[in-house]
Amino acid sequence: MREALAGLILAAFPFIVSTFARESPPEPGGYRMEDYRAPVPSTLAGVRVLTTAEAEAIWRAKAGAFIDVMPRAPKPQNLPEGTIWRDQPRLNIPGSVWLPDTGYGKLAAVTEDYLRRGLVRATAGNNAALVVIYCLADCWMSWNAAKRILTYGYSNVAWYPDGTDGWERAGLTLAESQPEPRTGEETASPR
Repeated sequence: MREALAGLILAAFPFIVSTFARESPPEPGGYRMEDYRAPVPSTLAGVRVLTTAEAEAIWRAKAGAFIDVMPRAPKPQNLPEGTIWRDQPRLNIPGSVWLPDTGYGKLAAVTEDYLRRGLVRATAGNNAALVVIYCLADCWMSWNAAKRILTYGYSNVAWYPDGTDGWERAGLTLAESQPEPRTGEETASPR
């Protein structure tokens, strides 16, 4: 009986080890450029990594600017004339600033400018203000964005890797949001 149990444990060991290794890959030297929905590192050099309880405490104290970098689905091209397009609603942490598409590994200059302007608005221009970056669980976009924001001179960056998935699992409220307008885009205009 003991030999059978020991055999099962030994057989399961490689699976358990590979699962943990898969869940927390090492930090890459640069930005993640593909496969954005995959296990993320448990660390990000220069950035404070938050648990859900820590993110909630910051949120309740209104002690930081929460930035959601979840991408926004583009309007499909070649829709038949007269088709009404409605964006998929985004539920995020209440009071967050949604800066979609700013977590890709490489950003166009206009998107990088959008991110910088959004950060200035969210922090009232204070580079020392706490900025909490998130997306979904296992989302490299939030990791990329937090890493990038450090290069802009922000000194108090936190990354919430569980994002809205962790927030919702904890039974915390999510709110429907709209993305921050881009240059030339009106707040209420559909894409």
